[in-house]
Amino acid sequence: MEKWVAFALVSMIFAGFTSVIAKMGLVGISGELGITIRTLFVSLFVLGFAAIAVPMNDYSLLSRTNILWLGLSALTTTLSWIFYYKALKLGDVATVALIDKGSVVVAILLAWLLLKEVITLRILIGGALIVGGLLVMVKKS
Repeated sequence: MEKWVAFALVSMIFAGFTSVIAKMGLVGISGELGITIRTLFVSLFVLGFAAIAVPMNDYSLLSRTNILWLGLSALTTTLSWIFYYKALKLGDVATVALIDKGSVVVAILLAWLLLKEVITLRILIGGALIVGGLLVMVKKS
């Protein structure tokens, strides 16, 4: 197994825990307060990780382009988290998490459009299955 696949699998497991744990943490408080507290913790954890894992000379490699794109990524992450927590507060975890994972389809299309990544038949079928699963999960009986 390639290293990036292992990292992605570990990320998937933690993301699954994140949704359930977050829903438990939202009991009795607003989604807005919940995401604020979560983000404070995430910031502290990431800064601690960076202090350990990022060599000091790496910071000199940052360009304006890196900062621009990473800043835009932070903006879209913030918007995603705000609406995810609003949905999580009101909906059930399984459905909210699945709809959120529909972002894979958005990522596939943006990667094709902006990064010129190839959409293979395998990716097309996988994306279609994700959309199909979304439709099945959100349809009310």
